[in-house]
Amino acid sequence: MTAPPFFSNYALFIGLRYSFSRKRNRFTAVIAMVSMLGMTLGVTSLITVLSVMNGFSGELRGRILSLVPHGYVEYTQAGALDWPDLLQQIERRPDVLAVSPYITDKVILGGGRVLRGAVLTAIAPALESNVSNITHMMTAGSLATLQEGKFNVVLGAALARSLGVQLGDRIEVTVPRLTVTPLGIFPRSKRLTVTGLFEVGAQPDSYQAYVSLATGQSLLGSRGEVDGLRVKTVDLFRAPQIMQTLADTLPAGFATTDWSQTQGSLFRAIKMEKLMVSLLLLSVVAVAAFNIVSTLVMSVAEKRSDIAVLRTMGARANDIMALFMAHGLGLAAVGVGVGTLFGVALATNISDITVLLEDLLGVKLFDPTVYFISELPSDLKWSDVFGVITASLLLSFIATLYPAWRASQVAPAEVLRYE
Repeated sequence: MTAPPFFSNYALFIGLRYSFSRKRNRFTAVIAMVSMLGMTLGVTSLITVLSVMNGFSGELRGRILSLVPHGYVEYTQAGALDWPDLLQQIERRPDVLAVSPYITDKVILGGGRVLRGAVLTAIAPALESNVSNITHMMTAGSLATLQEGKFNVVLGAALARSLGVQLGDRIEVTVPRLTVTPLGIFPRSKRLTVTGLFEVGAQPDSYQAYVSLATGQSLLGSRGEVDGLRVKTVDLFRAPQIMQTLADTLPAGFATTDWSQTQGSLFRAIKMEKLMVSLLLLSVVAVAAFNIVSTLVMSVAEKRSDIAVLRTMGARANDIMALFMAHGLGLAAVGVGVGTLFGVALATNISDITVLLEDLLGVKLFDPTVYFISELPSDLKWSDVFGVITASLLLSFIATLYPAWRASQVAPAEVLRYE
């Protein structure tokens, strides 16, 4: 007997009627509600957490890469580097915005009785302001003061606090170079005057110090030499390709690196953390999705007489299977839809909610001196939202297959025998 075409057309309609009918068994209705709430909670959590992870990644990128140049050009051979000519050659490239020379080394800074390890970077202030955003990060003093005196230094705000120094104070810097005197061999040291403080709200605040190029050459014994050039490209995310192209045009003895090599491990760690958190939270969605299995199994047992009637009226096994798949996906779609709305709303307002909670509880959830942030960052990306929706519906679809198949195998003769 051939099934009338209206069964195929009405499988979705009947399945949705089963999903939201008020005449269901009370226990089955409770299990269905729990399934939808679990789906809602999982989707809301996933969208919110992914947005917060995006926000943290963006904060780190904006803060750390405000000091770190897009790329470096280093001289790998012994001998003096004719860097002014090389600087002009690189600056003429259309994909390069600015170039600045630098010298860098690890040093020990002393303020009173406090000693701290630091990274001392010698720069040309006028050129460096075009390569990095350090001039916009100054909280006291000015980067230009490095040019005014030979032995001035600009410190990260956290480093200055740990040394207990302020503007105008003097610190002792000890460099990994040896000075030979009639009294013996001593490490090279010099007193520097603090003329500026900067703060980016990230780890460089606690270890970075800047001096002028002339001061760095004097302290580190470079005698007019530099370690290399810092490069700013036209596009941060194209920097790896641009620096590789630049390396192909440079003569032998030069090597290039980019920010993805010097800072890439940090951002790869954030990306991996985001992936692991996503998988963990997706397990919440998976549990909710497979709760649908319980709902459909009980629904199949409850609707056995309906299935038998439909089969005797000409419905095929595929129609019954489609009907119960529509039943399960209807429940899942409601949970996913509500969860998406809550997740988007929470992700876009998480910063305001954090501030409200701080006001209500009278506590500071994010102390800037500890976390470098004053509020919870969030960056909602619609690609993440669509990914969560797709994954949730796919898990729900898989969960409906077995109960729907069992429903299609119900024998109408056995059911109707006892009716």
